[in-house]
Amino acid sequence: MKNKIYTGGLISDGLLASGPVCLGYIPIGIAFGVLAQKAGFTPFETGLMSLLVFAGSSQFIAVSMFSAGAGAVSIIATTFVVNLRHLLMSSSLSLFLGRFERKKLFAFAYGITDESFAVNISKFKNGDWDINRALVVNFSTNIMWVLSTVAGGYGGQFIKPHSFGMDYALIAMFICLLVFQLKGRIYVFTALVAGILAVLLSLCIPGNSYIIIASVFAAGTGVFIKKIRR
Repeated sequence: MKNKIYTGGLISDGLLASGPVCLGYIPIGIAFGVLAQKAGFTPFETGLMSLLVFAGSSQFIAVSMFSAGAGAVSIIATTFVVNLRHLLMSSSLSLFLGRFERKKLFAFAYGITDESFAVNISKFKNGDWDINRALVVNFSTNIMWVLSTVAGGYGGQFIKPHSFGMDYALIAMFICLLVFQLKGRIYVFTALVAGILAVLLSLCIPGNSYIIIASVFAAGTGVFIKKIRR
């Protein structure tokens, strides 16, 4: 009986935490599905890509490059570089996950995205979170993403690519996640450094590697200043 109560509690906690992300994934997923449909992907191919890759930004980039006629090597290399940020997110989460089973860690690693990371890292820092609840967050958002992209793939023939402000949906979600992370002046400073540096580097560095460089530099600067203040 206690086990059932615990299971129900962790599922409800995970679903409650993932709710805002799932709602945000609907317009973004539909937008990606529309874009994929215009690029020649079938709904099945769109859903399969979302299931295997599950990385919204790199999926948008991959489909755009595919539409532009880029080769497979270029697409794979670009998406790999874009997804290198997952190393930073995984490193942060590893501080809270070292004591859990390897099977659960493998399952958890699959579902790490920018949005699930933002939700789980804040919950872990509060001390009232565990990997089971975090897995519910990861997989509920994954299911919503796959369903939304498939829906966009089916409905893409009836929707214009730039309708309803869909192009801005992904940007809006990232801005929202950033705002929730700004819990002090040091966080605001780090965000400003990352944003300004990324813009400056984008003017002189081709591709998307400037995102990783700016993120690493800003995070390192923030940690250094935090240590000095202590």
